[in-house]
Amino acid sequence: MKLSFLILLSLASGLCFAQAPSMPAPDVGLKPQVTSASQAYSSYQLGAGDIINIYVFGEDDLSKEKIKLTDAGTLSYPVLGELRVLGLTVGDLERMITDGLRGRYLVNPRVSVQVAEYRPFYINGMVEKPGGYPYQPGLTVRKAGSIAGGFRERASSSKMYVIRENDPTNKAEKVTMNTLINPGDIITVEESFF
Repeated sequence: MKLSFLILLSLASGLCFAQAPSMPAPDVGLKPQVTSASQAYSSYQLGAGDIINIYVFGEDDLSKEKIKLTDAGTLSYPVLGELRVLGLTVGDLERMITDGLRGRYLVNPRVSVQVAEYRPFYINGMVEKPGGYPYQPGLTVRKAGSIAGGFRERASSSKMYVIRENDPTNKAEKVTMNTLINPGDIITVEESFF
């Protein structure tokens, strides 16, 4: 009882005393801190085919839903015109629109951008339903195969390849079932002969 009181007193006063090893550490409800600004935002880069929603708080005429990015990675936005957003993150686009609206049109704009639908990934070869499917965060080759109706009986688990959307050489990279897939990637599952 006396030791617990001293621990609570030391926590309240900001002092740090060593705690007896047999007693559990008190839960003071601290949350882990984000160590850098880049960890606080998504690193997903916008590209052609993504569909986004833009909300400007208190400005219905500037809030737009289901905007599909063009093949050049642009979008048309009121007041600001055509914006090139290819390769930007959601946070980057929020800042771009906020800066564009500030002063010219609004005093203190509050902008929120969300990805409504990601651009598709593609899977072909030994799956039941080859084709393009909407990307989902955390997608692996195994999950992509499931989305495509499952792997066929003769699908090879050792001959799977992906061509990354952002690879200008279009080189096929050998992958496993647990390899992460990005939007625009093309997965090929070859046939096993044994």
